[in-house]
Amino acid sequence: QVQLVESGGGLVQAGGSLRLSCVASGSLFSMNVMGWYRQAPGKQRELVAIITSGGRTDYADSVKGRFTISRDNAKNTVYLQMNSLEPEDTAVYYCHAYYPTNGNDYWGQGTQVTVSS
Repeated sequence: QVQLVESGGGLVQAGGSLRLSCVASGSLFSMNVMGWYRQAPGKQRELVAIITSGGRTDYADSVKGRFTISRDNAKNTVYLQMNSLEPEDTAVYYCHAYYPTNGNDYWGQGTQVTVSS
């Protein structure tokens, strides 16, 4: 069983920055695909960014140029650097891990990000 623990959420003014972190337990972190999702009130959960084991990244159009996903395999950690935040970025942000070796996936508990106008 893999546990994901997010941190770094909070309240920030529009135009500000936050960095989310997600630490994963287990020994196969370097082989997984990590992602950040978010869910705003009354909306479906949506993909924000993903990063593969090889470091390839992809982003939702709404965050391209503002958010950066990265990973540190030595620390079993994935990051989401969020710049130029907008009120529309307000949501609960979830860390997700997918392990292609066994097909299992896991979710973190979520961290709240609130951007005030």
